[in-house]
Amino acid sequence: MDQLIKFMFEGLPVRGMLVRLTGSWREAMARRASASDGGHAFAPEVRQMLGEMAAAGVLMQSNLKFNGALVLQVQGDGPVKLAVAETRSDLGYRVTAKVNGAVPAGAGLAALVNVQGQGRCAITLDPQDRLPGQQPYQGVVPLHGDQREPLQKLSEVLEHYMLQSEQLDTRLVLAANDEVAAGLLIQRLPITGGVMSASGVAYNPDEAHIGANEDFQRIAMLAATLTSQELLTLAPQQVLHCLFWEETLRVFEPLTPRFACTCSRERVAGMLNGLGVDEVRSIIAERGEVEVGCDFCGVQYRFDAVDVGELFTPGRESPPSSSSVQ
Repeated sequence: MDQLIKFMFEGLPVRGMLVRLTGSWREAMARRASASDGGHAFAPEVRQMLGEMAAAGVLMQSNLKFNGALVLQVQGDGPVKLAVAETRSDLGYRVTAKVNGAVPAGAGLAALVNVQGQGRCAITLDPQDRLPGQQPYQGVVPLHGDQREPLQKLSEVLEHYMLQSEQLDTRLVLAANDEVAAGLLIQRLPITGGVMSASGVAYNPDEAHIGANEDFQRIAMLAATLTSQELLTLAPQQVLHCLFWEETLRVFEPLTPRFACTCSRERVAGMLNGLGVDEVRSIIAERGEVEVGCDFCGVQYRFDAVDVGELFTPGRESPPSSSSVQ
């Protein structure tokens, strides 16, 4: 059962959340296996990476009061050129990756995307209803630490990102296989409002508390004892009990993440319109139809010559619908 559980530590400046993706994660991978590139399934190492990204995306999105999409992207110079996990405010998520070349057996993050040290992690917040001129916010961090040491886990990269972007201590544990994608996030609560120094200059008090809160450090150490096997096999309530049985938790009603793709025939038609009539008609002349497959869910959209004629007819208000959608 897909679940996201939020919880607070009573009397302590620490919050947490735990996600477990089961049916929706299996659906995401099954859709990928039937995608438009001939049913090519990702290598196990890539599936694990995408599962961890899916869990992390749900955790990070649920940590925000934001109406829109959170897009987690990892790109680099290894066999995985780009991996994407998108989560919307209703906790619908989808994932995909671009893989070029063989994936080494047992490859971790560095071997997958950061072979030459050029890997990057980007987190984009794209508002659902953008104001005129409004652009998505994006933060980017390299896949190495402060001493330029390569980071070996996605969780380490995201902890580093949240420390830099939010000045908040965060502990993140992620795990995934073909059946389950799961994650645990522990975070020190932010201090509300700024503080004025003696010189009259405002500063962020959270910066002074980084790494200094003993309650957070103790709970983070407990979270770090959680193994991948436990995270993947135990129910969320069991995980919380095993880790924090000496703490007083306030646990909120579970939420339900789900696999959901936002592709549509209308969006594909808009993309074709952007290519221009000459380009699209040249494809029709060569192949007899235009076929566009969604990398996220595997749905294929087909446009024949009649559809394309309607697509570029002046005054047409809706995309053609006569061709099949598989």
